[in-house]
Amino acid sequence: MTFKLKVLSAAAVASLLFAGCAKEEPKKSEAQDKKTEQSAKKEETKQQEVDFVQAYKEGVAELEKAKAGEEVDFDKVTKLYKDKLQPLVQKRDGEFNEQIDQTITAALEAGKKKEMEPMVVKQLFDKLMQKEFFQSMRHEFKEIDTNWDKKDVVKKEMDEALAFYKVVEGTVGKRDTAYGTQMASQIQGGFDEMQAAIDKDDKLAFALGKQVVDKTIMKTFYLATGGVPHGYATKMVEAAKTDEKTAKIEQAEGWAFYQAIYPYIKKATPEDADFILKQFDLKTDVKTVDAKAVNQAFVRGFSKVALGEYKESQENFGKDKGPITALEGALFINIIESDLKTVLGEQETVELTKTAQSYLEAVKAKKKEDADKLLPQLEAALNKAVEAAK
Repeated sequence: MTFKLKVLSAAAVASLLFAGCAKEEPKKSEAQDKKTEQSAKKEETKQQEVDFVQAYKEGVAELEKAKAGEEVDFDKVTKLYKDKLQPLVQKRDGEFNEQIDQTITAALEAGKKKEMEPMVVKQLFDKLMQKEFFQSMRHEFKEIDTNWDKKDVVKKEMDEALAFYKVVEGTVGKRDTAYGTQMASQIQGGFDEMQAAIDKDDKLAFALGKQVVDKTIMKTFYLATGGVPHGYATKMVEAAKTDEKTAKIEQAEGWAFYQAIYPYIKKATPEDADFILKQFDLKTDVKTVDAKAVNQAFVRGFSKVALGEYKESQENFGKDKGPITALEGALFINIIESDLKTVLGEQETVELTKTAQSYLEAVKAKKKEDADKLLPQLEAALNKAVEAAK
């Protein structure tokens, strides 16, 4: 294989700039002009979202033909990408110093030249664009924070966030089916909490609901990559025993989904983050991949991420950021809860999740004495998980 994947730089969020201008008409008041402009911007933004999603779906559908052995029209997919999606991705690349556009463009070119299997190209295009829509949802959340006092803007941004989430909703549902989880309902609950917070003008409640949505989607991507037994690490190792072609497709899926998780783990534990990245790299022989080692690296990584969140919650006790980071710590524990049952045991994991909830409640209630008693218990359990997962 001559195609060389570009390693993406770390980025937790990305930005989409939806621009739209309404032409000023004569004989209207300034207020009427402003209302017309806002309406035009809203309609243009909606159309852009429709265009983004439609182009993505059409591109995936064309690439999916390879699964049935049909010829893929790479020129068609490339045109869809360049006309509708590339500007969006390039803005994000420019702001966060990523190379996603370069990766997608190179993959499509490699597919056209028959230097890469079409289904591998399909997975890279599909999963990387899902990541982009996920980060676009995050951008809308950020816009809501910035424009909190402008309720008309907040409502629009919330609608846009929901529209972007709908693109990855199917991926959430697949993992719920595979693992018996209820992530889709948890995400919906988070969105409901956010909407209620907007109605009540409760910015902290909005931030907490946002974390539930964000980290539960991250859990989806984790279960798809390093989860046991249905993550791509496990699946590609099994497939490699009899069907290396299928294994490479699954490796590509894992690599692309992992890009949404990589920045968090990289910040907490670079060695583990880069180990996982290398296992999913298409240059890595699938027959050499160690699925158990990948899973353990994820457990160590997310445990350390949770420890970092708890440290922040302690440093920000009494501020809004205190309960937000305390909740993040609990949500990162939830991401690897099934794995913790393996490395710590059922009972210790139950105790850990209870302690995490109690700590969150203490921080929200600003009961420092209670929080100070619980924090060492959380740290001890998470550090034990890190050691047990080696």
